[in-house]
Amino acid sequence: MGKVQAGTERVYQATPKQVYEALADYTTVRPRLLPAQYSEYEVRAGGTGAGTQVHWRLQATEKRVRDCLFTVTEPSPEKLVETDANSTMVITWTVSAVGESGSRVSVEASWQGATGIGGFFERTFAPKGLNRIHDAVLAKLADELA
Repeated sequence: MGKVQAGTERVYQATPKQVYEALADYTTVRPRLLPAQYSEYEVRAGGTGAGTQVHWRLQATEKRVRDCLFTVTEPSPEKLVETDANSTMVITWTVSAVGESGSRVSVEASWQGATGIGGFFERTFAPKGLNRIHDAVLAKLADELA
């Protein structure tokens, strides 16, 4: 099994604190950021930052639906790490300063992929699909921060 990685980023005209607080708010803000590929979103514990446990179903492709149960940690003041209990997926959101009042959000996802020909297709196509989904989340974050 090879590791599969996907990553995308976006720059915002908002302070790192504003951006981080929006991303860490799994109760109010996060549900508004989710595109149509997400369903059954539910905060099961916490709701803000570390200690939050959140469930959703992700329609990755027409036939591929993942049932996700993420636990959130904050290993540093600029990172949120979501670790899925139902798979090897880990999603890391990093907020960094850009200039005097801007911010960059980078989202990196990784998981252990399949082997063989299925693994080849997963490593080739899954990152592009997940990046499109995360790009949609980041676009909605821009609207939220405006």
